Amino acid sequence: MRQKYCIILGDGMADEPIAELSGKTPLEAAHTPNMDYIAREGAMGLLKTVPDGFTPGSDVANLSVLGYDPTTCYTGRGALEAASMGISLGPEEIAYRCNLVTVRNEILEDFNAGHITSEEGAALLKSLNEKLSGMVFHPGISYRNLLTIDGGKGCTSTPPHDITGEPVASYLPDGPDAGILLKAMKISEEVFAHHPVNLARLDQGKNPATTIWPWSGGMRPAIKPFIELTGLSGGIISAVDLLNGIGIYAGMEIVRVPGATGFIDTDYQAKARYAIEALKHLDFLFVHVEAPDEAGHMGDLKEKILAIERVDEMIGTIIKGFSGRITVLPDHPTPIRLKTHTAEPVPFAILGKDKDTTSRFSEQEGKTGMYGLLQGPSLIPLLIS
Repeated sequence: MRQKYCIILGDGMADEPIAELSGKTPLEAAHTPNMDYIAREGAMGLLKTVPDGFTPGSDVANLSVLGYDPTTCYTGRGALEAASMGISLGPEEIAYRCNLVTVRNEILEDFNAGHITSEEGAALLKSLNEKLSGMVFHPGISYRNLLTIDGGKGCTSTPPHDITGEPVASYLPDGPDAGILLKAMKISEEVFAHHPVNLARLDQGKNPATTIWPWSGGMRPAIKPFIELTGLSGGIISAVDLLNGIGIYAGMEIVRVPGATGFIDTDYQAKARYAIEALKHLDFLFVHVEAPDEAGHMGDLKEKILAIERVDEMIGTIIKGFSGRITVLPDHPTPIRLKTHTAEPVPFAILGKDKDTTSRFSEQEGKTGMYGLLQGPSLIPLLIS
C-alpha cells in the first residue's frame, strides 16, 4: 500500500513559559493526550520555519513547512490570499492584505474590528469601492480582505496584529505606493464614520471598523507544483485564505469544510472527518487550524489553552481514522505576552517513522528530540524519506 502523510498544524501554538502557569507554556499546561501520544510513540525535533531576515508570519512559515524556500518564492502575503479568493493577478498588478480595523485617538485598538462579520465587511467595502478609483477592494472572510492595484510598486507596511495598542503614526505605509494607500485609508475613515454597519455595531456595543489597514503587498509568486516537488498528490484544509492561496499556487486540492471559521468556534471534528475522507484519495494532506494564533494575538491565555485542547481532540479523531504518517507542529510562536509572532524554532513530532525518548509534545521536549534543529523546508523530505 502506498504510504500516506498528514501534517496537522496548530497556528501559533508555541509560546513562552508563563508565570500564571507556574512557568509552563500553554502547550505544557494544556491537556494534549493525542499530541503527547505522537511524541511518545514517534520522534521529535525543532524546526526553524522563518529564514533569517524575514518577518515572522504565517505566510513565510507555512511555505517553509510545505517544503518551499521563502527566499526564492515569497513575494508578499496579499498575492497568496488573492489566489484563494479567485483573483488572478496580472503581470503588473499587486495585491495587499486589507484588514478592517478599529483606530481611536490615533491608537490601533483592534486589528479585527471586533471580529466583524463577512457580510458587514462586504457592505463597507462596497461603499468604499464606489468612492475610489485606481484600486479594487475585494471582500474576504471577516476582517481579512484584499486590495489590488494595477501598476502598484510595493510598500513597506506593518501587520496590524503586531501593533495592537500602539500609536499608528509610526507604522503607516511607506514607499512607492504610500500616497495612494494613505489616501484610501483617509477616505475609508470618512466613508465608514456614519455607515449603517458601524452605527449598528456601536448600538450593539461592538467595535466599529473605523478604517482599512493595507499591508504585505505582493505580486504573483512562482511556486513549483507540490506533486513535482514531492511526487505526492496533496491537499489543504484551512479556513484561512492565505493557506488556501499557497495550496492553489502549488496545485494542491483545496478541501472545503463546512463550519470551518478560522476562530475558536471552528468545527474541529468536521475538519477531522473531512481529512480522513480526503486521505482516501490523496497522498498528502495539510490540516491547518488558526484558532491558537487568534488567541495569542488577543493575549487571551484561557482561549489559547482551550484552542490547543480542541486541536488535540481533532488530532485524536484523525489518529483513529488514518494509519499513515502523522506530523504535528505549530508554524511559529505567538506568545501571549507579546500578542504577535516570533521567529524561534518550533517543536515538531512525527508518528510512524522513527522513535526516540521524548514523552510529550512541548517546546522543551522538542529540544531533546532525535531530529535536532532543522530548517523549515527540510521537514517534508524528512517526513517522506
